[in-house]
Order: sequence, then C-alpha cells, then structure tokens
Amino acid sequence: MSSETIAAAASSALGTRRLRHPPAATASFLSFCLRPAARLPGVVAASASASRRCKAKAHGDGQLVLDVAESTWDDLVLGSESPVLVEFWAPWCGPCRLMHPVIEDVAKAYTGRLRCLKLNTDKNRDIATSYGIRSIPTILIFKNGERKEMVIGAVTDTTLAMTVERFL
Repeated sequence: MSSETIAAAASSALGTRRLRHPPAATASFLSFCLRPAARLPGVVAASASASRRCKAKAHGDGQLVLDVAESTWDDLVLGSESPVLVEFWAPWCGPCRLMHPVIEDVAKAYTGRLRCLKLNTDKNRDIATSYGIRSIPTILIFKNGERKEMVIGAVTDTTLAMTVERFL
C-alpha cells in the first residue's frame, strides 16, 4: 500500500477531511473585480460599488472618454492645455475592458481638469510604437505636450486617481 493510501485511510478513520487541491494563495481574476470600495471623494467613490460587478463593457457608451487617432493626436494630446490621460487598449484585451469603468470614473471625477482619451492600438500602431507601448492596458499621462507618467496593467481607481492628482 502506498503512503497516500495509508494517509487517506487514516484521515477517513479519524473523521477528518483533507483537501485534494488547497486553495491558491495568489490573487485571482475575481479579486480585481470584487475590489473594496474606493476611498476617494466625489464620483469615484460613489461609482465604485457599481464597478464592482466586473462589467466588461465597451468605452462607447459614455462621452467622457473620447477616441483619439493618429490624425487627431497632435491636437487632442500634444496641443492640450490641460493634463491628458490616454489609455492604450485593444478590443480583444480582457484587462483593458476591466479598466474601462475605472477610466470613466476618473473622467467623471476630474471633469474640466483632466481630459481622458483612448487609443486603439490595433488601429494606431505607429503612435503605440513611438511611445514604446509593449503591453496593454497602458496609460500615459501628458502635461504641456510631454509624457509625464506611464501606468502599465490594470490598476484600481484609487491608484489611478493618486497618479493623476500629481499632475493637476
């Protein structure tokens, strides 16, 4: 008899139950979706409970986050007087879809002080390449036409808001 069989027989005789596969200690996909409520003032904190439901929706339903393309890049991003947040994303990217509600919350919270834009990297490869975008989602923050900050990967609304606050 093998040692596993002996251990199983002993544990069943003692009335204890042993897990075959112990729970993973690492964060799962759902841990991002079910994050705790934000501790930010205004709209970000109020809408955090709505974003907990892990809605994988497209950007298109709100007008707070606008599309930018190569033809409009200079005017909307480099020529802007206010700070600009640009999300580099693609429609097939799951973490990008998770970031959409977060970006919309930040856009609502900083309306008038921050311009939020999105750039589809599949359609605008030249801009993504020129800024060294190698993974998505990536968020760049511009101020006075210069790149000031880069955030790579899916982050919480509190993390993104703290980053934005430094440039307002």
